[in-house]
Amino acid sequence: MTTAENTTAPTPHTDAAPEAASAAPDAAALQAQIDELKDQFLRAQAEVQNARRRADDEVAKARKFGVENFAESLLPILDSFEAGLAIPSATAEQMREGSEATLRQLLTALERNKVLPISPAQGDKFNPHHHQAISVVPAPEGVPLNANCVVTVLQKGYLIAERVLRPALVTVTGEA
Repeated sequence: MTTAENTTAPTPHTDAAPEAASAAPDAAALQAQIDELKDQFLRAQAEVQNARRRADDEVAKARKFGVENFAESLLPILDSFEAGLAIPSATAEQMREGSEATLRQLLTALERNKVLPISPAQGDKFNPHHHQAISVVPAPEGVPLNANCVVTVLQKGYLIAERVLRPALVTVTGEA
């Protein structure tokens, strides 16, 4: 080895000292950044848990009180029934008029709560999503109906917000 090589070659010990000195502030800054990120993560995690808990509480309240508006809309109908029954000397005609008025109240309350009747007309095409065929019958005389058409409605069905609550019970025509 020559003396020139000895003097120009850096010694590992002399170069490590400045690197170690500059690494110490970098390590402290990195540790501070890590601590900050950990804190942000824990806060975000707590926020998510709180949001989840609030959402669960809202769902529980909706389940518990979801029918409250519907029940409130039925109370006037209950009052009408009770008032009608409280009249001991009501005639059959008065009872009928009272029943019809109460039925109108009920239908209005159902409609306000998005409960709508499924009542197909004679000749309407059978819809398996809204109708339940009870029997297959021949078309009535003098009424030209295609196959799979409603002949009679035995019981109305009902939708609630476009979802079938109960299908209409119908008789349908068979193949010609």
